[in-house]
Amino acid sequence: MSDSPLASFLLPQGFARPHLVSLLHEARIVGEVGRYAVRTCEERRSRHARTSGDRAAAGADPVLLIPGFLAGDATLSAMSSSLRQRGFRTYRSHILANVGCTLESVDALEGRLEALAERRGSRVQIVGHSLGGMIARGLAARRPDLVSGIVTMGSPMLAPAAHHRVLSWGVDALVQLSRVGLPGLMSAECVAGPCARQSFDESREPLAPGVGFTAIYSRRDGIVDWRACIDPIAVPVEVTASHCGMAVDPRVIDAVTEAPFANSAGAERLSRIA
Repeated sequence: MSDSPLASFLLPQGFARPHLVSLLHEARIVGEVGRYAVRTCEERRSRHARTSGDRAAAGADPVLLIPGFLAGDATLSAMSSSLRQRGFRTYRSHILANVGCTLESVDALEGRLEALAERRGSRVQIVGHSLGGMIARGLAARRPDLVSGIVTMGSPMLAPAAHHRVLSWGVDALVQLSRVGLPGLMSAECVAGPCARQSFDESREPLAPGVGFTAIYSRRDGIVDWRACIDPIAVPVEVTASHCGMAVDPRVIDAVTEAPFANSAGAERLSRIA
């Protein structure tokens, strides 16, 4: 960890940072975007998504989408559109770029959850990509009264620092900018101090019974160690997408749609999983 600004406890023994060559897997996103475009055209022609989706999502709780590190709500717009076509009510996190303190993000999103739960009269489902999934995990542990279930996509919850070195360079740049006074960015405390420890510990807290948890991962992930994405209390779902491509690959969107919390009948399935 000497070349990383993150604390050593964020990379427990048994996990590793992907090699440089693994980044080549991310080139698969070109095909995944193409696959999404083809699927979208097919669904528009047949209108199958809306017909079957309305039945599948009948009675579903609202869905909050949280983007990954350095990303914003726009990166999950394709997934949001597909979920809406299938009958889900989706909502943005209001994150333009996920570059700030994780604990502050959790605090802000807790308020967002409270507003959505009051507005819709139900608990909220959360879908998080990469760092967004780790934030979702912390929110679900902190507020089970507001969260009915979560789906994480390529989120290295067991070892947040088990990621490619290019991300460490991004973290280091944010820390340096924070040191010179630029507000709203991760500081050294956020990645290596008490703030980092608290955030990590909160993301490892047990979830309350009745809170669904699906962890989507890919062995072809070129950004994070896929083993760190499989939380032992989650329902694991393996896909063949790249890390970035999880936000658009229709096979991943299918997995999100089919997560145990996806419809009102999911309550019974959740109790069996728990």
